[in-house]
Amino acid sequence: MDDAELEAERHLVLRAQAGDRAAVGQLLTRHGPSIYRVVLLPRLGSEAAAQDALSETYAKVVERIAKFTWQNVGFYPWLRTVALRVALDHLRARKRVLLWEAEDVEREVDEANSSTPIDDKLSEHRDRNAAKKKVEDTLEKINPRYAKAIRLRVLEERPREDVAKEMGVTPATFDVLLHRAMAAMKKALHPEPGARSNAGEKEDP
Repeated sequence: MDDAELEAERHLVLRAQAGDRAAVGQLLTRHGPSIYRVVLLPRLGSEAAAQDALSETYAKVVERIAKFTWQNVGFYPWLRTVALRVALDHLRARKRVLLWEAEDVEREVDEANSSTPIDDKLSEHRDRNAAKKKVEDTLEKINPRYAKAIRLRVLEERPREDVAKEMGVTPATFDVLLHRAMAAMKKALHPEPGARSNAGEKEDP
């Protein structure tokens, strides 16, 4: 974000802090998609949970924006910290997560509070890389066929029918394969203490 964009966003924040709901809406519209996509969705593991957390994040921003202190890195770092705290509350309540444990997010909140804020593009880049690395490290631990199914359908978001054709199965069979793949991935992410991993041992459909 260049100086002109930062100055424009600072004025938007001042308007929001003065009670201008339209200004709050503009700030959330500007940064909300990134918060959803790279902060909440990877950590909560489902679209429904991430949408709930985003709504709660928005409500907390409206409630607390008067306490926000402007720093020359924009609004995003503070919004990200609010979203991480909401995600942490959800994880503690659910006791389960696709990629992150509550302790992981708690560590991120502590880091956000103790480190110098960084701008939105760098922060988003780091979040994307963290999620990607966690997924890739886990995919290395499971059946290669399962890993391929997840990469093509979930990470690359290719159409179900196309992925099924590439893997040489019917769409219905692919649904079973992907279900087993996701179960294997969750097991690899959070293995039971002392249990031997057999994430790649079950036969594919």
